[in-house]
Amino acid sequence: AIHTAIERLKARHHTHIKVYGKDNERRLTGRHETASIHEFSAGVANRGASIRIPRQVDEEKCGYFEDRRPASNCDPYAVTSIIVRTVCLGEQD
Repeated sequence: AIHTAIERLKARHHTHIKVYGKDNERRLTGRHETASIHEFSAGVANRGASIRIPRQVDEEKCGYFEDRRPASNCDPYAVTSIIVRTVCLGEQD
């Protein structure tokens, strides 16, 4: 289920980035434990990935993942909405 969710997020990466906060390109440089705004990545215990999967979740094959792309100035309702629409409802562009 987590891998399906990640594939859905990957397919809509650019749509999500538009919702995830102004000036996010200044933060998502690919350096300093951030992923590049231009590329989607996912990894276990990888703080430099777009989506971080905790090690325990990978081992137990259930749990949560962390989307590290939203900026601190994001609209939490807009971010939650697009994540639910993509991951749970399977919306596509």
